[in-house]
Amino acid sequence: MTESGESRTQASEPIRVLIVDDHELIRRSLALALAAEPDIEVVGEASDGQEAVELADRLMPDVALMDVRMPRQDGIEATKGIKASVPSTRIIMLTVSDEEEDLFEAIKAGATGYLLKDVQINDVPAAVRGVHEGQSLINPAMAAKLISEFANMSRKEAERPPQLPVPRLTDREMEVLRLVAKGMNNREIAKQLFISENTVKNHVRNILDKLQLHSRMEAVVYAVRERMLEIT
Repeated sequence: MTESGESRTQASEPIRVLIVDDHELIRRSLALALAAEPDIEVVGEASDGQEAVELADRLMPDVALMDVRMPRQDGIEATKGIKASVPSTRIIMLTVSDEEEDLFEAIKAGATGYLLKDVQINDVPAAVRGVHEGQSLINPAMAAKLISEFANMSRKEAERPPQLPVPRLTDREMEVLRLVAKGMNNREIAKQLFISENTVKNHVRNILDKLQLHSRMEAVVYAVRERMLEIT
């Protein structure tokens, strides 16, 4: 553990993680990998979506690792339930393929991104830290598909009166939101706008605060729905 990692652990509470998968072996593997990290704490495990929603409501995890396909209640419905009761929880979908339509639906429902089940187990802690810090785990192909869906959503809701009042974003915040909607990460946005990555992070944080949302993807969905942003 580096000195910077130790100071981070001492300065803040551990990241609270809920693991949701109907295969016990997968849950155990994830739990063991995360338990070895001093800045991460596994607070619960669930074997289906219904149990996951109940545990999330009680334990209020920072991050949930969520299997897509499970008995009783699948990962999509569980994602909707958790985002409704504990909106601050960031949800990472666990999937065997990034082409699954279910995965796309889960991200639309509020998931922050996904991990393939063949990922190196040592990469899981970094993914948990990333989404906890506000990053999205979505590849460019998935981002393009989401943007297309948001455009369709915008057209379908063109006749719906906007909900008032709509929070006012600055011109620079709107620029950042448009680039987020294109699937750009902070580094790419900083390069595009000739500003620092820290400035981009501050803009994203301000956007989420103003819209009272918890993830970049939620901000894009909201902006399209309220006609603050047109995606073509």
